Amino acid sequence: MTEARPGAAASASLWERDAELAVVNEAMDALCDDTSPSASGNLLVFGGEAGIGETALLTETRRIAERRGCTVWSARGGETVTSVPFNVVRQLLQPALLSLMPEEAREYLGDWYDVAGPALGITEPGERRADPQGVCDGLIVAVSRLAKREWPLVLLIDDAHWADQETLHWLAAFCERLDDLRVLVVVALRPGEVAGDSARHLDTIAAAARHPVSTLSELTPAATAGLTRATLGPHADAPFCREVWAVTGGNPYETVELLAKVQDSQLEPVEASAAELRALNRSARGNGLVARLESLGIEATRFAWAAAILGTGITVDLVARLATMRREDALRCAELLAAARILAEPDPAGRQAADGELEFVHPLIASAVYRSIPDGLRTAMHGIAAQVVTDSGLGAAAASRHLLEVHPDDDEELVEQMREAAREHLAVGAPEAARRCLERALLEPPPPEVHPHVLYELGCATLLTSPATTIDYLQAALAMPGLEGDVRVSAVYRLSQALLHNDQLDEAVRTVDEEAARLEPGPSRMRLQAVHYMWEGVHAAEEDSPDRSQELAELARTCTGKDNSERALLILRGFDAMTHGENAEEVVELCDRALVNGRLAPGLGWTDTEWGIELLLMLGSAYAYTDRLDRAESLFTEALRAYESAGWSGGHLALAHAYVGLAHRRRGRLREAESSLRASLRLAERVGRGLPLYWSATCGLVDTLLARGHVEEAWSIAERYGFAPPYPSTIVLPDTRCVRGRLLLAVGRTEEGVGELEAAEKAAAGRGHNTVLAPWAGDLARALATDDPRRAAELAVTARRQAELSGTDTAIGEALRVAAALETGQRATALYARAVTYLEASPCAYEHAAARVEYGLATRSAPELRRGLTLARACGADGLAARAQEALEGDRGLV
Repeated sequence: MTEARPGAAASASLWERDAELAVVNEAMDALCDDTSPSASGNLLVFGGEAGIGETALLTETRRIAERRGCTVWSARGGETVTSVPFNVVRQLLQPALLSLMPEEAREYLGDWYDVAGPALGITEPGERRADPQGVCDGLIVAVSRLAKREWPLVLLIDDAHWADQETLHWLAAFCERLDDLRVLVVVALRPGEVAGDSARHLDTIAAAARHPVSTLSELTPAATAGLTRATLGPHADAPFCREVWAVTGGNPYETVELLAKVQDSQLEPVEASAAELRALNRSARGNGLVARLESLGIEATRFAWAAAILGTGITVDLVARLATMRREDALRCAELLAAARILAEPDPAGRQAADGELEFVHPLIASAVYRSIPDGLRTAMHGIAAQVVTDSGLGAAAASRHLLEVHPDDDEELVEQMREAAREHLAVGAPEAARRCLERALLEPPPPEVHPHVLYELGCATLLTSPATTIDYLQAALAMPGLEGDVRVSAVYRLSQALLHNDQLDEAVRTVDEEAARLEPGPSRMRLQAVHYMWEGVHAAEEDSPDRSQELAELARTCTGKDNSERALLILRGFDAMTHGENAEEVVELCDRALVNGRLAPGLGWTDTEWGIELLLMLGSAYAYTDRLDRAESLFTEALRAYESAGWSGGHLALAHAYVGLAHRRRGRLREAESSLRASLRLAERVGRGLPLYWSATCGLVDTLLARGHVEEAWSIAERYGFAPPYPSTIVLPDTRCVRGRLLLAVGRTEEGVGELEAAEKAAAGRGHNTVLAPWAGDLARALATDDPRRAAELAVTARRQAELSGTDTAIGEALRVAAALETGQRATALYARAVTYLEASPCAYEHAAARVEYGLATRSAPELRRGLTLARACGADGLAARAQEALEGDRGLV
């Protein structure tokens, strides 16, 4: 028999891969091009059926990259470990991060160290549950910053279809941002292998690639013949080579394995031996592979089974403990399995392996071995594996993967292990993994006194991802005996939150009211009463609003702010009074009583979970629309810092940016407002369209662009993001109908604009309203000034009367501007002068600038126009500045 040419088998799967390797080399050239500082990252995706050669292609990509001086990080998904959160991204990044000193890792990751570090396993998680989107962003930052240190960097991810969901979420987001990084990502996957969120993430990844997914094809008969002769010798005859192709179907993995079997059996590669190839091929996969494994002996088989059960982190010592064998016997089995090409030591080029670490030669082998374990024995081995993992100090989360496979058996200890694992998963930002653990705990089932607590924890774990599921769990928990005291009140609050997010506002209020009715007077009852008014307060359709406001006022009148329930009621009363245009001084006094030494009370902070973000946004908004913009801006900026520091980059951070934008808009810092609101809208897009936070970002941005005079851009944003009826059921600041009406007027769709403003008037239903928050009366008066001057005058009077009730400089100044716009001559001049006086004292610079310009135009005063122009430019109000500039340059009659 002729010896195989060195390296022939190793490169077998690269036969007929010239096109794919050309794409790899082209991408590598671009990555390593020092002459192109603007070069960006790239993504290559290779797909194909099992054994088609993706792994070999990635191995060759590593060789090419390392020859070019690139840093290469690699990882691989596994069929039996898809439930392990962050498994693949840990493989990818841990070696690089663990090679750094802890202070170096902190330096590179900065504030993201404590956010992404727990998910990567390089630091302990904090006490709070992590925000999944924040963790994802932290992982993106980790790779981005390390990429600048390790440039040029190549990331290789094999079997991505078997990657955990948390990794796929990160990878999908990371691949969409490659334009800013000089990183080459190469992904291999099997299309059609998964469904649900994993499939959606894989589709996003594939869509981010500049080249279409390269689908690898089988070897042709000619390539199979060439490979056969390269491996067995040139004397392999044509009939034998054709039979090799026929029995393997040109599958590279099966071809390599078959040729290895031919070598092992010393079969001559001639036509007379071709009939034996099918039997040899069967031993390379499926039942044949199992038979080959069993031929190595019972101990080697047991060792392989134990390795397949572990799936990841396979070491001789762990396998020995799981297989209950002595270490020397385990070492002997490892050698036997290595010789049989079933197990091997990890490729040192890929990553630094732990002492005694092993991995399966190919994922297909791992899957076949795992499936060959008898069902009952496999379940029992998972139970033992959980104990081995726990005893090794790897934690409840690591053990939970095995406990998920164990049959229910009224095991109280398992229930507690799964609850602890869920807490660990939540702490690193893996709520889906937490959900799986708690649902498994329910199957055990838990003891009666523990059962409602597991349901409650499960409801908390699914709150952000599945409101409908959360409702079922929390309702079941509350229907059982066992939840009492603060835990029960918290469960009711969270249930009402889920109902609200599931568009069941009436049911949310009813749930809170029923629980409050069963409680004695005290903090718990008051907390639920506050929640009742909070949900009604955020509802845009204010049915029975006068009665509700009166009830809230009566309840708040007795509050001194001694605890957070009383503080919440004071905030809610202040917000309600602000929206209805009540006296601003009284609104501010109510809000101030809710603070402790001018600060948020302990337990009432932005990241505290007892009270939602809605309450504190109401507090800041009450200040913002009563001319206390310093306090509003301080609160919203504090929210932004708190969420960024905690790594909360989902809906909470989107709202923080939106309300910081609101503060800038009210201040008249229009450029800064636009920047914050665009950041909010980008984040809101990731969370999902149609949610209240999405409307806040869109409405605020349209309002700001109109103030800047960028009407076409405002219309484009409205069209792109669906800023049109039907409006959300929750309150949006500023008022959606007013902003939409002003937009329609600005683009010349006057009739529709008037209709929107009249709808806003109708929504007020005769109640008082804050004329700065919802300026429908003033805008409608201007729109009707020509066609219906009497109606316009009535509206201007309404706006002025309501503004004087509120009493803020901004409200009164704006009402005077409206009145002046309807007058002419000395009357108009006098009204504009008074408007300027009020707005000069107001903290709202844009409104002041507008009043100055209008006053200058009315009096034909060049000094007033110049003052207005300076203010408009400082605000970023380009349209207003252009109006003043045009008047200064074009009218010789100015004085």
